Amino acid sequence: MELKYTRPFLTKLEDIFAESDFVLRYEKGNFKAGYCVLKDMKVAVVNKYFSLEGKINCLYDILRTISVDESRLSDKNRQLYLDIRNQEKAN
Repeated sequence: MELKYTRPFLTKLEDIFAESDFVLRYEKGNFKAGYCVLKDMKVAVVNKYFSLEGKINCLYDILRTISVDESRLSDKNRQLYLDIRNQEKAN
C-alpha cells in the first residue's frame, strides 16, 4: 500500500479513529516518537505541530499497532484498515 501525503488521506485515517473506540487527539507534547498511545484508555495523542506528512506517518504507525473492532467500521474504512494491517504482515 502506498501512502499518500495529502489532506484527504489524513482525513481517511482520522475517520478510522472516529469510527473506532479509540480517541484521536492532537496535542502539544514532548513525544520521542511523535505520538503516544494509551491503550488502556484507548487514546492516541499525536504532536499537533507535526507536518502533514508527519501526522500521516504517525497515524499509519498507530493503526498498524492497535486492534480496532472492524465491525464498527464502514466498508470503505474497513478496507483501508485491512490494507494497513496487511501491509504490516507483508513487511
